[in-house]
Amino acid sequence: MPQWTSAVGAAQLARLLKSQQDRPAGPGTRRPPAYRALADGIRLLVLEGRVPVAARLPAERELALSLAVSRTTVATAYEALRGEGFLESRRGAGSWTAVPAGNPLPARGLEPLPPEALGSVIDLGCAALPAPEPWLTRAVQGALEELPPYAHTHGDYPAGLPALRAMIAERYTARGIPTMPEQIMVTTGAMGAIDAICHLFGGRGERIAVESPSYANILQLMREAGARLVPVAMAEGLTGWDMDRWRQVLREAAPRIAYVVADFHNPTGALADEDQRRRLVEAARSAGTVLVADETMTELWLDEDVEMPRPVCGFDPAGSTVITVGSASKAFWAGMRIGWVRAAPDVIRSLVAARAYADLGTPVLEQLAVNWLFSTGGWAQAAELRRIQARENRDALVAAVRRELPSWEFEVPRGGLTLWVRAGGLSGSRLAEVGERVGVRVPSGPRFGVDGAFEGYVRLPFTVSGAVAQEAAVRLAAAARLVENGGSAGTEAPRTFVA
Repeated sequence: MPQWTSAVGAAQLARLLKSQQDRPAGPGTRRPPAYRALADGIRLLVLEGRVPVAARLPAERELALSLAVSRTTVATAYEALRGEGFLESRRGAGSWTAVPAGNPLPARGLEPLPPEALGSVIDLGCAALPAPEPWLTRAVQGALEELPPYAHTHGDYPAGLPALRAMIAERYTARGIPTMPEQIMVTTGAMGAIDAICHLFGGRGERIAVESPSYANILQLMREAGARLVPVAMAEGLTGWDMDRWRQVLREAAPRIAYVVADFHNPTGALADEDQRRRLVEAARSAGTVLVADETMTELWLDEDVEMPRPVCGFDPAGSTVITVGSASKAFWAGMRIGWVRAAPDVIRSLVAARAYADLGTPVLEQLAVNWLFSTGGWAQAAELRRIQARENRDALVAAVRRELPSWEFEVPRGGLTLWVRAGGLSGSRLAEVGERVGVRVPSGPRFGVDGAFEGYVRLPFTVSGAVAQEAAVRLAAAARLVENGGSAGTEAPRTFVA
């Protein structure tokens, strides 16, 4: 009986490995022997979850041909991985990936650090901030006061509480986008919304166009759904989309869905302008592509002089092309798992009908809490508090990184929660691995790309400030020195740090 549950082809593995090897070496970097570089590359792919555990690897001869190296190099690399516990083999069954005993299974997305690790590790993996008190407490208290009538019902509202649907529709109307409650479905976070949309429109094998880079957890959600991801490179810097590339992809690949973050894009922080939004909607309509616009960062402008463009759905008055996704998780709190979809009524009906086979509905108490925030003005005050906090965090992190890592390159976004950083010619995967061992957790660039792109990048969220931001930069600089010198962090224990 085979011990592996999936397989990685030689060409696919070669592409993933090549993205690491193509990065320019940092100053003073010692190049390891070819077999060691290959073994390290495969190990990093397993540790980051980009090659699953229990995935069958190509035969030695097949991989050697794809990499244009000798079979001896591959055989020696496989033997090294077996000795380290990252590979298991059996005659007749081949070789498959593993993790050494006692190691946690790698995650394929970005998950929060366990609370017990926060004393020794600074978590820059999750782009989420603590709740904006006292608004969370007040919202929950207000929800409890409104709960009794709902407690006498079955509690299942597949489309969402009518009061919250009406309130969300009213908010879109106030932004200049006339909306009826019948155009709204409340979901369990934005992830729940996009998962439902992908299952409705993007069946297994369907093409989905995505920005490159894009949000790591959404990319993984789409992969798990069996989608064929078609990356579309972002324009340089913070200027939004490259419309020539978008038109070409939509015309030639004809994807069923295109997923975009127009407002303070995750991870780059780019803000698409109104002309880009108009042209993208027109191109999607011409191609017959459903355009999914993720608005989770919309309210996180951080500079006072930012002029927010019209929502993407504002350029689709007929409602036939754009589906909008919103959420309380970024502007308010990630623990408030409330999201929503705005779409044509027939799309909402289809999404609601399909929900009977998924999660049935979203928790009533949390819906009541968000509705209390919207109806009392608490949301606006909490969002302003969140913007102040994120702005202070951004400025502190930018100053600390510039001071400790002057060769790292980035542009300062005017909103959102993330900094997209070119790591001075170093491997983002190796920085992530070494960083965690010196006490700072940072996601590598390839998590935000397709097939190993962005190996030279890391994403830094605005989740720490003051002395913690400075310490995070110090630890990143220590990790960078170790990577530059080809060394290991095994002998360096992370320092305990209390803010």
